[in-house]
Amino acid sequence: MAIEVFRRKEQKYLITAEQYFLLVEQILPYMRPDRYGDNGRYTVTSLYFDSNDHKIYFETKNKLKFRQKLRLRIYDDTDLNGTAFFEVKQKHKKVVNKRRMLLPLKEAYRYLYENQENGLNSYETSNPQVFREIDYFLHLYELRPEMVVSYDRHALHCIEDPDLRITFDLNLRCRNEDLFVEHGSGGANFIDPNLVVLEVKVNDSVPLWLTRILQTLHCEQKSASKYCTSMELLNGEKLPNGIEKELVFAGGR
Repeated sequence: MAIEVFRRKEQKYLITAEQYFLLVEQILPYMRPDRYGDNGRYTVTSLYFDSNDHKIYFETKNKLKFRQKLRLRIYDDTDLNGTAFFEVKQKHKKVVNKRRMLLPLKEAYRYLYENQENGLNSYETSNPQVFREIDYFLHLYELRPEMVVSYDRHALHCIEDPDLRITFDLNLRCRNEDLFVEHGSGGANFIDPNLVVLEVKVNDSVPLWLTRILQTLHCEQKSASKYCTSMELLNGEKLPNGIEKELVFAGGR
């Protein structure tokens, strides 16, 4: 999880829990668990940012050819002295570029909530250049903390092709109160708990063996913006009337 700058293609699917178990069973001969977490399983908790007029939400919702997000992410339980990942995720068509830096969580909060009169060089970070890009983006869009999104991830890597990665995100939840990620991953489910977000991440093309398995199990590609779906669940009253909701909310909402 320490890669700081990379580029890849992503295919997203919304599958049932039954499809998830069948898919894992069929791809395991080709895959190994992610080296992080417990047998490739860990919890992701991210603080997302947006402007008062929700520029980030509408860029994603309207599927602009170029769009980007800013988020502060931790893995599993992390305290203020633990490592956080501050990252900009940019998407142009189907290609994702991610630029991120590592820093102690308390340093991230110091940057966000305290006076920055000493400049960016006063912060303890792994990549000052990426930090400058994050700072520029945050001020250009006038971003502020908006939403905490969490999920339990099961991550697999291809044995023969290290550039192929498959992730399953389960128990997806969100909150717009208590925006401190170290306080845990609690929140309201924004996708039915019986559904799983599947992402296939590659540098070039999906291998034929995986395509055939996905087709056999009737896994259909479906855009799944975690941030947009969370916004529509918790802040729907702040959005214009008539917006088509992103996915299926728990309880059929």
